[in-house]
Amino acid sequence: MAGFSGHWAFAFGLLGNIVSFMVFLSPIPTFYQIYKKKTSEGFQSVPYVVALFSAMLWIYYAFLKSNTTLIITINSVGCFIQTIYICFYLFYAPKKQRVQTLKLLFLLIVCGFGFILVSTHFLVKASLQANVVGWICLVFSLCVFIAPLCIVRKVIRTKSVEYMPFLLSLFLTLSAVMWFFYGFLIKDYNIAIPNVLGFSFGVLQMALYVKYKNAAKMSQQKLPSHNIPNHIIVLEDGKISELTAEQIMDDIVKISALSRSDKVAATSQMNSGGAAENSAVKSQV
Repeated sequence: MAGFSGHWAFAFGLLGNIVSFMVFLSPIPTFYQIYKKKTSEGFQSVPYVVALFSAMLWIYYAFLKSNTTLIITINSVGCFIQTIYICFYLFYAPKKQRVQTLKLLFLLIVCGFGFILVSTHFLVKASLQANVVGWICLVFSLCVFIAPLCIVRKVIRTKSVEYMPFLLSLFLTLSAVMWFFYGFLIKDYNIAIPNVLGFSFGVLQMALYVKYKNAAKMSQQKLPSHNIPNHIIVLEDGKISELTAEQIMDDIVKISALSRSDKVAATSQMNSGGAAENSAVKSQV
C-alpha cells in the first residue's frame, strides 16, 4: 500500500512540476510588452520578488526533509526564471522603480530569507528545523494565495476580467490540485494545506471569469433607450435657460416650417422672375 501511494505521489508531483512550470512561464507576454515599450513603467516587480522568495523558502524546506526531489527541482527552476524576470525588469525600469525593486530585494531576499536561514539553523534544534521552516512556508503560502482577493474584488466591482487572465487562473488551480494530492499522499500537510486555499480561490476566479467575460461586450452592444436628452441647458446673454425635450421638438418643427416657407418664397420669386422675362421677350418680338 505504501508503494502504491508512493507511485501516486510521484505522479502528482511530476504533474505539479509540469503545471507549475507553465505558471512560471505565464508572465512572458507581460515582459514582451515591456520589451516592445522599452520600459517597465506601469508594471509591478512585487509578484516576481515574492515568487523568488517563496521558491527559496521551499528549497530550504526541501533540504531539511527527505524524498523531496520534486520540490527542489521545480523551485530551482522557479528561482532561475524569477531571477531572469527581475533582471529584465530592472534593465528597463525607470530610476524610481529600479530603486524600489532593489530595496524590496534587499528586504525580502537578503534580510528576510537571511534571517530565517540563520535563526532556524542556529536557534532551533536540528530535529525541529523542518517543522519550523515548514510552518513558515505554510503561512507565507497562505498569504500568497490570499493576495489575489484584491483582483477578485476589482473584477466584482468593475464587472471586467481584463486583469484576471483565465489561463493563469486555470493553471494555478491545477497546480494547487496536484500539490495538494502530492502533500496528502506523502503526509506533508505543510504542502497540502495551503493548496486547499489555492484551489478554492482558483475555482472562484474561474467562476467570476465565466460570469463576467461577456459583460463588457454586452455593455458596448447595448444601445441607449433615448437618443434625445431630457433637457439641455443653454447659455444666452449671461442667463441660463433650460429646454425640455418637448420644447426642443417644438423648435425643430418651427425651424423646419420656416425652412419650407423660405423655399416656397424663393420658388415663387423664381417663377415671377421667369414670367417677367417671358413677357419682355414677347414685347420685343
